[in-house]
Amino acid sequence: MTPIDGSSAIPNNVGLDDASPLAKTLARFKTDYMKWWRECGPQGFDAAQCYLRMPVAADARGWASYEYVKLADFRWGVFQAERAPDKPALFGRLAGRPKLDEVPADYRSTVIKLLTTQADTEPASVEQITYLGRMAPSNYDLRNLFQINCEEGRHLWAMVHLLCAHFGKDGEREIEGLLQRRSGSAEKPRILNAFNHPIEEFLSFLFWSTLADRDGKYQLLSMSESAFDPLARTCKFMLFEEAHHMFVGDDGLRRVIQRTAELMLEHDTDDVAPHGGINLSTIQRYLNYWAPPVIDLFGSEMSQWSEDLFDAGLKGRVYEAERYSEHVRLDETIDLERAVNGAAGEPRLAGERVPMRKAINEVARDTYLREIDGVIDRWNRMLAKMEIKFAFARPSKRFNRKIGAYKDFFFTPDGRRVTREEFEAGMKSWVPSEAEKAHVRALMQPVHAPGKIAGWIAPPARGIDGKPVPYEYVRL
Repeated sequence: MTPIDGSSAIPNNVGLDDASPLAKTLARFKTDYMKWWRECGPQGFDAAQCYLRMPVAADARGWASYEYVKLADFRWGVFQAERAPDKPALFGRLAGRPKLDEVPADYRSTVIKLLTTQADTEPASVEQITYLGRMAPSNYDLRNLFQINCEEGRHLWAMVHLLCAHFGKDGEREIEGLLQRRSGSAEKPRILNAFNHPIEEFLSFLFWSTLADRDGKYQLLSMSESAFDPLARTCKFMLFEEAHHMFVGDDGLRRVIQRTAELMLEHDTDDVAPHGGINLSTIQRYLNYWAPPVIDLFGSEMSQWSEDLFDAGLKGRVYEAERYSEHVRLDETIDLERAVNGAAGEPRLAGERVPMRKAINEVARDTYLREIDGVIDRWNRMLAKMEIKFAFARPSKRFNRKIGAYKDFFFTPDGRRVTREEFEAGMKSWVPSEAEKAHVRALMQPVHAPGKIAGWIAPPARGIDGKPVPYEYVRL
C-alpha cells in the first residue's frame, strides 16, 4: 500500500519532488485554485470544522481516514491507485501489450480534450451547489455536502496533474480555462450543458448526486482500464471517492420518499404539502426534469470519437474486463434508432443494427439506465412494503433530449412521440411547476444542530465512520 506524502507542498503518492518544474506549476495552480475556492466553494462556512475523510493511501481497503478539518485545509493533491506492472493493456489495438506511460503523439490532442472535458465537470459541480449549505436538512447532510464539495475539487487536481505532467505547455494552457469558466455563465459557461443547470434546492442536489455522479462513475470506469496507465490509475483512485457521492444521492432520495410515505399514512392523504412534505408526484416531476440532461452526457448514439478512443486503447466500455470477452474488434451488433429523412423530406426515426464499436456511447447509456432502474425499483419496493399505491418511473431516454437521435423530436416521458404543441402543453405537468418549486424551496430551511432534522426528509439509518446519527459532524 503506497502511503500519501502529506508533508509535501502538494500532497501526493506519485513521488512529486517539491523542487521539480511540475511541482512549481502545480503550486501556481494552487494559488489560483484557492482563490477560486474562496469565491465558488461553500459560502458562509469558512470557520466550520468538518468531519471529513481524507486520503492517506492508495489501497482501496484503507485509502482514507476521518478527521476534523476546515474546508480550505482539505487534503487536495495528486493521488493514484497502485501500479500493476504485470497487467497488459486490455482493449483496442494495444490489447495484450505493455501499458503506456505517455500518450502517442497522434493522440495527444484527443487525450487533452478528453482530460479537459472531464476536468471541467469537477469545479462546475462545486459551483452548482455553492449555497446549498444554507439549506441542508441536518448536520449529517451538511457534512455529506461538504465531503462532495471537497472531493469534486480534488478530482480537478487529478486531471490538472495529468494535463501538466504529460502534456507540458499544451496542458497548462487548458488549465487556465478550468478556473475561468463558470457554471451557468452566459459569457464563459462550462463545457457540458448539464453542468450549467442551477441546483437551487437540496432536493435537486440529491437527484444530481444520484444521476450525474453515477454518470461520473461510468466515465471513470471507462477510463480506468486505459492503456495510458497514469490515467487508469488516477481514475481508479477517483472511483474510491465517487461511490460515496452516489450513496448521498441514492440514500437521500430514499429518505425523502420514506418521509413522504410516513406523512401520507399519518394524515391519510396523497397531498402532504400542507404537512411539510414533498408529494410523490412532485418527486416524480423532479426526476423527469433532471434525468434528460444527465442522459445527454453520454453523447450521441454513434460516435467516431468514442470508436477511435477505444481502438487506441485509451477509453473503453464500462466494466470492460468484467462483462466482455472480446476486446478488439467489437463486431457484435446492437439495435438503436437513428434520425433519417422520410420520403417527403420530413425527419423520422428508423431502427438500425450497428457494430458495437460504432455505438459505444449507447452501450454505456443503456447500462447506466438499467442501473438507474434498479435504484427506482428499490424506491418502489419500499413504497409497496409501506402499502403506498404509487410507483416511480424513469423517463424514457427519448424524453426531452438535446443531443443525439431524439433531439429534433418530441416525446412524452413514457417515450410516445407527440407534436411540438402536445409536448409544450404536456411539459406543464411533466416537470415541476413554479408552485411546486416554490413549495420545495420554502421547505429548504437549514437544520444544522446535531440530532435535529428537517420535516421533509427521514433520518439516515446510520451515521458516518461508525459514529451515531446525532454526532456533531460539522462544528459551526
